[in-house]
Amino acid sequence: MTTAIKGGKIYKSGEFTPNELFVVDAHEKAGLESETGSDFDFERVINADNSFILPSFCDIHVHFREPGQSYKETISTGSKAAAHGGYTTVCTMPNLNPAPSTFDALSVQLDLIKKNAYIEVIPYGTITLAQNGRGELADMDALAPYVCAFSDDGRGVQADGLMREAMYHANDLGKLIVAHCEDESLLREGKVRESEWKQIERDLKLADETGAGYHVCHISCKESVEVIRDAKKSGVNVTCETAPHYLVFDTDDINTFTGRWPELGGRFKMNPPIKDRADKEALIEGLLDGTVDMIATDHAPHSTDEKSRGFVKSPNGITGLECAFPALYTYLVKPGVISLEHLVHIMSIAPRERFGFEQNGWTMIDLDSTFRLDATSFLSLGKCTPFDGHMLNGLVKMTVMNGKIVYENLEK
Repeated sequence: MTTAIKGGKIYKSGEFTPNELFVVDAHEKAGLESETGSDFDFERVINADNSFILPSFCDIHVHFREPGQSYKETISTGSKAAAHGGYTTVCTMPNLNPAPSTFDALSVQLDLIKKNAYIEVIPYGTITLAQNGRGELADMDALAPYVCAFSDDGRGVQADGLMREAMYHANDLGKLIVAHCEDESLLREGKVRESEWKQIERDLKLADETGAGYHVCHISCKESVEVIRDAKKSGVNVTCETAPHYLVFDTDDINTFTGRWPELGGRFKMNPPIKDRADKEALIEGLLDGTVDMIATDHAPHSTDEKSRGFVKSPNGITGLECAFPALYTYLVKPGVISLEHLVHIMSIAPRERFGFEQNGWTMIDLDSTFRLDATSFLSLGKCTPFDGHMLNGLVKMTVMNGKIVYENLEK
């Protein structure tokens, strides 16, 4: 079916311009913009006067739990949730069973993706064979043609020499090292903040030494912003991400919420934890000056039972794909903290550029819409987010990948 979308505004070359005609056709790779096609006989015409057409989003940090824990999420449910959130490309982290440290183990996930993915799903390979930040390296040579990068997300690589070896090897293969930074010796001493930024600091020195491309996962504190900013000024090949919850909430919000509704405290339980207001402000400043390159949700669903045990007893991880854009639009763009164009850049353009992905789709969003987020309506199996119940703006109406509509809700 060939569909014409008329009206609204479309993102082109870094800015929004009036949309004369946007054609959705499966024969076109990612949609066709046209100003001369009004005489075509389209099978369907959509009026988008109140909508914005954006490049579809790319999340380089999600957990789809399959294989291994499909009661939490599957490739099917996770990719549907991503399309609902305006995403057409996601990268799945390797804390799975089996962990993708060899080609045979990776092939289990590749088969599931081929059969069940609704959008582009690209796996990570592990850094270490046991995906535990220790021991010997994974079979990186065999994995490289099939993975987006290498990560042990969930565990930091503990030994300097092992990370150095991983960086050299990944660089030879033309792949990034994507690091969950957590020094376990500092963590055992209760130094949560230091465990993050000190391991980043170590890795930045190794990246400078090896010349490797290095990307830091979910930074959450001001010291992390500072050491990455300094490394960029020194020419280190480093990028980093943060997540929506670190930009909107701080420890005061957690204390207030869990004091009133302790049974719902699992909404704020993730790793790394949300930190103080000064950290939130430093992360926003990092976005504004380019130190923080992109947004990744760290979408990490768990069952409702697991996340209903309060803050202390709930497992780490929240659901993020279906609320990331409206949350950031509501709390950062509408108040004038960042521009809509900047939000598009950090959710779509920057992650694709860093990881070498082509733009493969579009999402149509009604920015004037106002709705109360109801996590029970998520397509993800995970229903736990700190944004649950918030009044948000920016409802995703349609997501298109490679000329095919993969999500649509024009009724709301």
